[in-house]
Amino acid sequence: MPSAKPEKAIIMNLDEKGAMPIECLFNPTEYTFSKTNTWTESEIKGGNVPLVEFDGGGPMTLKMTLFFDTYATGGDVRTITDRIWKLMSIDESLTDTDSGKGRPPMVEFRWGTTWSFQAVITTIKQTFTLFRYDGTPVRATLEVEFLQAREEGKYPGQNPTTVSLPGYRQRLVKEGETIDWIAFEEYGDASRWRYIAATNGLDDPLAIRPGQLLAIAPP
Repeated sequence: MPSAKPEKAIIMNLDEKGAMPIECLFNPTEYTFSKTNTWTESEIKGGNVPLVEFDGGGPMTLKMTLFFDTYATGGDVRTITDRIWKLMSIDESLTDTDSGKGRPPMVEFRWGTTWSFQAVITTIKQTFTLFRYDGTPVRATLEVEFLQAREEGKYPGQNPTTVSLPGYRQRLVKEGETIDWIAFEEYGDASRWRYIAATNGLDDPLAIRPGQLLAIAPP
């Protein structure tokens, strides 16, 4: 039976194999998508309205505010938020196609099994709002802006696309789960892990990671 516990939003580093997802302690209360198209105006003498010519579409942006609080545990909230900041740092092992130099990683924002957004992070603004007696911050908000890096084909993007087929659905891999355990939960037969692997085109079924989305085919 489906869990009544709300799914946590996560941010994934798409360029780091086996990277652990960054789980948002609290889901955003709202988020905003925006997109801009570029048009060129050509003046017409004696006319009231210029001709416009379409130059191209700009990438979609996603903006949201994320809330983090470690007051109950007493830990430093920066141990969590610094992982998001790191996604804006240059990784020398990654090569930018234009400059040939290192670049920050591509990421994916994902909330449950409904939608995901593959992008790069362009802006982070962090505000600390609560501190321990020694000055350690235990509460923070992050205003984050993502810039679309891959075209999903529809709004909002879904992943994997196999789930659009009749009877298919998605499952988010959780910490500690293995593909044979998922097969047992989904089909009552652990040996059907091969069926799940074939459905998702997994080259290495043993390398599934927390935060990964799997398409679950009908029995």
